[in-house]
Amino acid sequence: MKALIQRVKHAKVEVAGEVTGAIEQGLLILLGVEKTDTHETADKLLKKILAYRVFADEAGKMNLNVQQINGELLVVSQFTLVADTQKGTRPGFSKGASPQLGEELYDYFVEKSQQSIPTQTGRFGADMQVSLQNDGPVTFMLEVN
Repeated sequence: MKALIQRVKHAKVEVAGEVTGAIEQGLLILLGVEKTDTHETADKLLKKILAYRVFADEAGKMNLNVQQINGELLVVSQFTLVADTQKGTRPGFSKGASPQLGEELYDYFVEKSQQSIPTQTGRFGADMQVSLQNDGPVTFMLEVN
């Protein structure tokens, strides 16, 4: 499972002109699910994201996590994160989860995150437009197995 996390001042996701999720300060999470991922994988990734220190303390050092700054999460499914881009000029998706497994683990990840922190979402499998103001910019790719 992979998550591209971006520290944002605000972010939103729209489907067919309707805002499905919007946050102020926090993390935009683009979530990719692989076919070998499980609930345990999702739990490990969420734990890492919630503890990841990417927000500045009083000294300007990245020492605070999203919960310590009372931030929010915006979780957006993005199957292209798990693409194989090593060869050629067309991405391969053989590592990606089936749509059923992808949606199950995405929903599980969102449900678990909502138990810990205010969380908004996109819509799984939809054509989404994501807008954000990246703060920094600060962007990290997190992966767990």
